[in-house]
Amino acid sequence: MKAEKNTVVAVAYSLKVDDGENGQELYESVQEDSPFYFLFGHQNVLPKFEEAIAGKEAGDVFSVAIDFENGYGDYDENKKVIIPKTSFKEEGKKNKDLLKVGNVIPMQDDKGNEMRGEIIKVDYLGVHMDFNPPLAGYDLAFEGKIISIREAQPVEIEHGHVHGPDGHHHH
Repeated sequence: MKAEKNTVVAVAYSLKVDDGENGQELYESVQEDSPFYFLFGHQNVLPKFEEAIAGKEAGDVFSVAIDFENGYGDYDENKKVIIPKTSFKEEGKKNKDLLKVGNVIPMQDDKGNEMRGEIIKVDYLGVHMDFNPPLAGYDLAFEGKIISIREAQPVEIEHGHVHGPDGHHHH
């Protein structure tokens, strides 16, 4: 079976990133015994990553370099904001465990769009958050292998994402 629209592809890979100054550094490694599953053709991965896998079969290897423009874009200083600490109160109380540097918190903008922000500092001004994707501004280099490919279940196609290795998942 080939990697094409409405198939579930499992891949193992290593990802090296390059910030343009320090050369390539290993960022992530996904092993064959615990692969990354995604629904092909549903914009769940970077388009260039999917292009590199298109038409391949289980056992095939792939390699793809993706520059930052085709990855997660340029780092944008305007995506760093300061949010008042009162916005993080739960039932009127400050949640100390939540407001830790390095925590990534799901948030919503004023239009209800979901986004994730990393806490980079907490001080008297408020909670300093960075809403850039973690790999914004980095060139990416993937080396990997296709572990398996299967037909997607109708419910996975309907939902636009994988429900697990065998297609079963409880929402």
